[in-house]
Amino acid sequence: MEKEFIDESGKDVAHSWVSTSRFIWLCQIFLVLAFLVGGCFCLYAHRYKGKPEVAVPDNTLYNPQYK
Repeated sequence: MEKEFIDESGKDVAHSWVSTSRFIWLCQIFLVLAFLVGGCFCLYAHRYKGKPEVAVPDNTLYNPQYK
């Protein structure tokens, strides 16, 4: 009885180090870009929007004014 030999070395991750390292490198590049874009968006969303108008009582000014 003759057994048929099927070459699956190109399909397995453990046998193809070139395609595995390329895949891992591309995943790393994608993750770095995703974190970079996410961080930039978060900084943009929570940016400083200017000086707010704050009501300061007259008695707490540098030259206080009392009634």
